Amino acid sequence: MIRNTSTGYGLIAILFHWTMAALIFGMLALGIYMTDLPPTDMETFKLYQLHKSIGFVVLALASLRIVWRLSNPSPKLPAGMKSIEKLAAHLGHIGLYVLLFALPLSGWLMVSASPWNIPTVLFDVLPMPHLHVPAFLGDKTQAEGILKEVHEYAAWFLMALLLAHICAALKHHFISRDTTLKRMISTGPSRGSV
Repeated sequence: MIRNTSTGYGLIAILFHWTMAALIFGMLALGIYMTDLPPTDMETFKLYQLHKSIGFVVLALASLRIVWRLSNPSPKLPAGMKSIEKLAAHLGHIGLYVLLFALPLSGWLMVSASPWNIPTVLFDVLPMPHLHVPAFLGDKTQAEGILKEVHEYAAWFLMALLLAHICAALKHHFISRDTTLKRMISTGPSRGSV
């Protein structure tokens, strides 16, 4: 099953979900690790380049995922869910999508604003241009500082949303005993409450 149905996710949506989950967890771990390294060390430079490269992959996948989602709506939420849970699920997903764009874009802007003017070369192959940094952010040093804070706070907010997302999936599986988690793991026919 390639496309979503009213009761389950298709293969494309499942691949998007788990590929992006792996990339995001890796990016968050790498981001936390590399910020404690000496900034002028060559290994640190390589890790930052890798972080930026994967960030562009996340941005591209998030864009493709939005296109897929708009052309291929998600399955219905379980019938037994309370209205407040449905609202929380929708707001949580919106928040995740916003952050999937906000983090790579704020990182790209931060690099573009840096007075160091370090180029971004994706996977040591494809050079990426710097973005125009809005004047209201101040000079390069001020803009870089503001964007660094935005990037860091967005990462912490993403971690909190991911934790809530995981807890909600486990709650559906172990407490509500519905198919919410199962349908993101398998494309087979869904059983249980829908």
